[in-house]
Amino acid sequence: MTLLSSPAGLPSLRNGSPFWRPELEERASRLRHHLARVDGDAFSRSLDREIRRRLDALMTGIERYRHHPYHRDLPDPPTVYREGGSRLLDYSQPGAAGLPVLFVPSLVNRHYVLDLSSAASLMRWMAGQGFRPFLIDWGEPGPLERRFTLTDYIAGRLERVLDQVAEQVGRPPAVVGYCMGGLLAAALALRQPRRVSSLTLMATPWDFHAENAALACRMERLFQPFAGLLDAWGEMPVDVLQALFAQLDPFLALKKFSQFARMDMNSPAAAAFVALEDWLNDGIALSAPVAREALAGWYGRNDTAQGRWTVGGMPVDPAAITVPTLALIPARDRIVPPSSATALIQKIPRGQTIMPQFGHIGMVVSTAAQNGVWRPLAEWLNAIG
Repeated sequence: MTLLSSPAGLPSLRNGSPFWRPELEERASRLRHHLARVDGDAFSRSLDREIRRRLDALMTGIERYRHHPYHRDLPDPPTVYREGGSRLLDYSQPGAAGLPVLFVPSLVNRHYVLDLSSAASLMRWMAGQGFRPFLIDWGEPGPLERRFTLTDYIAGRLERVLDQVAEQVGRPPAVVGYCMGGLLAAALALRQPRRVSSLTLMATPWDFHAENAALACRMERLFQPFAGLLDAWGEMPVDVLQALFAQLDPFLALKKFSQFARMDMNSPAAAAFVALEDWLNDGIALSAPVAREALAGWYGRNDTAQGRWTVGGMPVDPAAITVPTLALIPARDRIVPPSSATALIQKIPRGQTIMPQFGHIGMVVSTAAQNGVWRPLAEWLNAIG
């Protein structure tokens, strides 16, 4: 829509109509000056060619993605516990006796971003380092989960999963939460400090208004038209969630598929792109109560940073977290700005921070993540014991 509206906006730019982005007024003035000296019809034709070129690159990339032969074929590890639509997966190698680590992913995306492919699997790498890694697969919300609040997930299902891990290994595990999963893990560590040996927060948001309050509030306003339908649906459909999160970077699809169109389709880089894109498009619906808490509460009211978020009636106060805590905050994160994640670890008394030079997803799947993120995580866990 932005590309196709460019010709419609050109006359307004040429005749000096009011500019609605004051910070761009100087650049717009220079552009108007240059446009006054060029042939208008020739410029319009050039603009049309550029729009067509960009759209062609986008559609070529999408078409090549749709027909790429890559398909994820990693076998699932053993399931050691089930509850409703959720599973607890045990990645431990036979006979392993190392530190148990429970990984908590987001409720929005599939768990297997931490086990994406044979070339990019944090879970299998941790197992190879002697740890006993467990991963929660939250699964699709079923008839039971559609009524779940965050309290049901954290004080209910997650605490029972923690019990199962402790029973399997005979000791309190370390807990690692990724993105939204970090918020769930933080609340778990606060509620069960004697059953969690340490806490790691990977790209975990806290102050949702830290860097762009207007964008966070816009997410909440975009959610409002669907609020009345949630009771009928029982969940926030994944396509609606995808559309909301696309607001974070409306040009991302154009950029990434245009870049993919230029790749060698037989290259490892192309296979890695498809693996990640398949995961991104394999999202999970949110239960209606969780959607309200997350989009209206976290994004809209900033309940976390304002001290208003409670789980089971207990305020989630980072200052009350007593277990050793590490925050892995990717410096180039555009989904969870570093200032949002830093606001959480700064409040935790025994908190430490590592800020690797990665993006939000790159920290767990990129080729450099092993040395830049995974290894520092393993070293910290071993040091804490």
